[in-house]
Amino acid sequence: MESWFHLSERGTNVGTEVRAGVTTFLVMVYILAVNPGIIAGPLGLEPAAVAAGTALVAGLMTLLMGLVTNYPFALAAGLGINAVVAFGLVLGLGMTPAAAMGVIVIEGLIISLLVLVGLREAIMNAVPLGLKRAIGVGIGLFILFIGLWDAGMITGVSPGDIVPPPPPVSFVFPNTTGQWVFLIGLAVTAALWALKIKGALIISIVITTAIALVTGVASIPSNFSVTPNFSTLGLGVQDFGGIFTIQAGVLAAVLAIFTIMLSDFFDTMGTVTGVAAEAGLTKEDGTVPGVGRVLLVDSLAAAAGGVAGVSSNTTYIESAAGVGDGGRTGLTSVVVGVLFLLAIFLSPLAAIVPTQATAPALVLVGFLMFTQIGEIDARDVFIGLPALLIIILMPLTFTITIGIGAGMVAWVFLQVVAGRWNQVHWLMWLVALAFLLFFAQNWVNDMIAPPA
Repeated sequence: MESWFHLSERGTNVGTEVRAGVTTFLVMVYILAVNPGIIAGPLGLEPAAVAAGTALVAGLMTLLMGLVTNYPFALAAGLGINAVVAFGLVLGLGMTPAAAMGVIVIEGLIISLLVLVGLREAIMNAVPLGLKRAIGVGIGLFILFIGLWDAGMITGVSPGDIVPPPPPVSFVFPNTTGQWVFLIGLAVTAALWALKIKGALIISIVITTAIALVTGVASIPSNFSVTPNFSTLGLGVQDFGGIFTIQAGVLAAVLAIFTIMLSDFFDTMGTVTGVAAEAGLTKEDGTVPGVGRVLLVDSLAAAAGGVAGVSSNTTYIESAAGVGDGGRTGLTSVVVGVLFLLAIFLSPLAAIVPTQATAPALVLVGFLMFTQIGEIDARDVFIGLPALLIIILMPLTFTITIGIGAGMVAWVFLQVVAGRWNQVHWLMWLVALAFLLFFAQNWVNDMIAPPA
């Protein structure tokens, strides 16, 4: 262990690393219940199968991260991107579940290639820091919105013949048992997190699920089995052709791949830099030694998640919990990976967990991502306005693509207006052009092939 992980060099020991690994696992194991809650329904998959696949990929890729990079980073299905798969690609663009996971495989492989040729850092550097943070904040609000929607606390409103038309969504005063179960779960989740209880999210999910079972909101399936279900494995390589034959058009499919790739870029870079800095593993200039290996494992994990049918896997900000508990080496990640593999045999329990129990976790995770807003200089119109468009349009339009696109186009436009066009990186020009085509795709399609 000493020769492989250099424990003494980093001021740690086996006991500390094991404890740190358990801590990281406890604060992120909620994903085994939350990921099925987001993608199983829209994709028509078995929740238990999604949970088993989620545990398998998280375990294997976190082991790889620890052994290859010697950093205390853990990976699992990324919140935000799984929402894009479910609500953007499948329900929004009409892709088949296999095609949607194929998008994840393609974007993961593209990112891996960009890492190998050294372009990932270049693309990362092209986007202003404020916009990168805004993407994280917007995704956080999107996740929070999904949590409230799943809990039935907000609902869609049909304008009908009402003048003036009502807002598109409306708050629902709790009038069902399920809504009260959610509110109790949210109170438990917030209290546990405020008290800094380790494993607060998974504990709250267990408690809320127990309440749901007692009140009849949830029930144990009659066909419940303790045998892991791996029926989602291979889903992402079954329908690549379906990606580009959707009704929205090839351009929409290409931009969907690009947008998810963009989200993967910025989420990982921010997480890796922040957690490494907290662990004292960065250089004086803030760079992370050997970051190329970290980014490569992360990129391969994205593709692996798509192949397994559980959505893109990414480096988790919850890795900071283990670092706070003393984790400094890849041994922490190895412990997390082993625990995820053991958790495969508990994955059928995900079928029991109702959305009312996972929704509070989504609300809290959304809040944690929202806290990045304090790092955005909103008073600077050149950053503040594009950032606002990114943040507000993601939840309002129920799609991350539109939010990012509006923010990028607005940023380039403001730079041109201010006479700073020569300071805009060529990659940002390309990004803005791609999104302009995305927004105008219906008009472009009509110009090419006018409707009969």
